[in-house]
Amino acid sequence: MTGIELSAGTIALQDTGGDGPPVVLLHGMLMDASLWDAVVTDLSADHRCVAPTLPFGAHPHPVHADADLSLPGIASLVAELLERLDLQQVTLVGNDTGGALVQLLMGEGNPRVGRAVLVSCEAFDNLPPGLTGKTLALAGRLPPRLFGLFMQQMRLRALRRLPIAFGWLTRRGDAATARWVRPVMRQQDIRRDAVRMLRAAFTDRQLLLRAAESLPSFYRPALVVWADGDRVMPVEHGRRLARLLPQGRLVEVPDSRTLIPLDQPAELAGLIRAFVREPARGEEVR
Repeated sequence: MTGIELSAGTIALQDTGGDGPPVVLLHGMLMDASLWDAVVTDLSADHRCVAPTLPFGAHPHPVHADADLSLPGIASLVAELLERLDLQQVTLVGNDTGGALVQLLMGEGNPRVGRAVLVSCEAFDNLPPGLTGKTLALAGRLPPRLFGLFMQQMRLRALRRLPIAFGWLTRRGDAATARWVRPVMRQQDIRRDAVRMLRAAFTDRQLLLRAAESLPSFYRPALVVWADGDRVMPVEHGRRLARLLPQGRLVEVPDSRTLIPLDQPAELAGLIRAFVREPARGEEVR
């Protein structure tokens, strides 16, 4: 794990390097790039995998006090990262809130994004998503110190496994969730960032509805991968996203919750690898 200096501050980054097709992988709130560890281990044999840890509350370095931590602001930070690394024809992959960021960049027609993969993520009116998102939105109204006290409860596995926490997000990833909550427990500046991010992220509840209006203009290849029993991100949203995208295709993954990279990493890596190899259906239309 290295760091890269962007306009918001130092962003931790896993970059496997190599000459393979670039795949950039984005995580969700109160998570870090380790969400993708098993997927990266698989894909890095023949892809360049880039997984930033975004300022979503589990990041190791506090960002600048004036950094824009709204979802559009963090999407712009991802665009800045692609430019700084000079990545072209990127396959941009997002799970959970990372998928919301991918949708925003798809809607903007970012020229560095050649393909997109949406993995069980916020869409349409599902913002904040499910019980977990609604709990985070309420907790984000607390002052940073009280938010930290609230998060201290996540030290207990029984509480992390509740539906209001990570229980409906993953079947098998409790070790990862325990790691993700440590920064807000231990670092005052990270608590500050997390509260600012949560307040900014849920201010505009119509954001992803507007983003969906732009998706039919994304004529590049798109894959939608959804947990078939997802209780946080409705399966019907995955089906709607696939229908909206001109080159969209849906795959439903069994025996998984929202965080497919934790619950079914080999399945997801195989889907991404096959998708990157697929030829586009005709020329890109603008």
